[in-house]
Amino acid sequence: MDDLPLSDLPDSTKEIRIPINPVDTVIGQDEAVSIARIAAVQRRNLLLVGPPGVGKSLIAQAMASLLPRPMQEISVLDNIENPEKPILEIRTKIEIEAERKMPKGVMVKHPEVPVFVAERLGFRCRRCSALSKPQLSICGECGADKYKTNSTPFDDIFLGGNNLEDRVYAIRVKDGKEERVLYERNGKGDVVFYDEKALKTKEYANISRKVIVPLIRNNFVQATGASETELLGDVKHDPYGGHPEVGIRPYKRILPGAIHEAHEGVLFVDEISSIGRLQRFIFTAMQEKKFPITGRNPTSSGAAVRVEAVPCDFILVGALNFGDMDMILPPLRSRILGNGYEVLLNTVMQENPKNIKRYVQFIAQEIVKDGRIPHAGKAAIAKIIEEARRRAKIYDGKEGLTLRLRNLSGIIKLAGDSAILEESGFIEVKHIETAIEKAKTIEQQAQGRYGSLWRTSASDYGVKAPSGDSII
Repeated sequence: MDDLPLSDLPDSTKEIRIPINPVDTVIGQDEAVSIARIAAVQRRNLLLVGPPGVGKSLIAQAMASLLPRPMQEISVLDNIENPEKPILEIRTKIEIEAERKMPKGVMVKHPEVPVFVAERLGFRCRRCSALSKPQLSICGECGADKYKTNSTPFDDIFLGGNNLEDRVYAIRVKDGKEERVLYERNGKGDVVFYDEKALKTKEYANISRKVIVPLIRNNFVQATGASETELLGDVKHDPYGGHPEVGIRPYKRILPGAIHEAHEGVLFVDEISSIGRLQRFIFTAMQEKKFPITGRNPTSSGAAVRVEAVPCDFILVGALNFGDMDMILPPLRSRILGNGYEVLLNTVMQENPKNIKRYVQFIAQEIVKDGRIPHAGKAAIAKIIEEARRRAKIYDGKEGLTLRLRNLSGIIKLAGDSAILEESGFIEVKHIETAIEKAKTIEQQAQGRYGSLWRTSASDYGVKAPSGDSII
């Protein structure tokens, strides 16, 4: 800590301004960030290689923030003739906005409604033509039944079929041309009129549709550790087999996968080597830019349901450790190299005034992001930087500041917890020292307590250590 003049540090992290742009929150990975910027503009894939905690997911999120907002919405429509093959619908942002501006129905006063329409909607008496509320089945003027209230097989014969209707279609002549119109009674008892254009809008809006990938969505989709159904989509099981009366229509049971949700955005897969054979499906989706959604459980009622060619034009950002490079599928890696970059991330950054400022920014970011701990004082900041210097030498054998930031972030949070317990306004050096001790791994704790991991295991069974000394 003596190597770092306190005068060069802010009084606390409270003074630090956190960048709004996610790209500017990444520290020590300037080359990777530069490549991510290019990849976002050119829609290239990335393979980020490095140990845990150096900022792979943060770079992927920052890259996603540089992409334009999605322009397409993906839906499935009910296929009446073949329910197991729902119809795919792709609407652009322009089309959706145009639909919102299309003509809508207008309210009309009861006296303006044609007589035959008003009678069928229950506003007008068929005998005396008096107007009254449709809720009243008997005319208040002449006492006649405006419409029948009971239903029997012989109603059409004896009562003339005077049913109360919610909507009535009609034909009107406008500018010498006939057009179909609709008069509809809403729940408040008002009448809404739809001309031919507004009627088309209403009928289109009433199509049986399920939006599976909405227009307003996140550009960043994480598929780390995803199962086959989570990654590729599925069709939910219906115990009634999609029966038209009691079951759920197949189109309503369609579930998109992460590859579809990442359409026009970033699909991030950390530890990509761990998903094994699923890499083949990602490769296919990247190649075709579309992938079907089908039931993946052969015993499910959704097994026969299939939606073809669902768009999945995503940017793949994969991440893995250097030692796992041989576990990534060669065709997938080739696909990334053929349209993207492989980037080896840094584990240490040079210690200089500029990087010290970036490190202080990182400390402030972690405190603000957590939201439950106080800011760090000047001496505490210096202590954290000292710990960063020490870890760079221990873990990587290099001079500088460590970029294995996840564990350091844990120390900052533990120190903040200690400050909260002591009701301290700032994180102090003593809180950092306590946090460093508490943040030790089980292996480090065992080494300090027993001298070796073997002794820890042996003590559980009451055996003697190799030296011959009993450890009980």
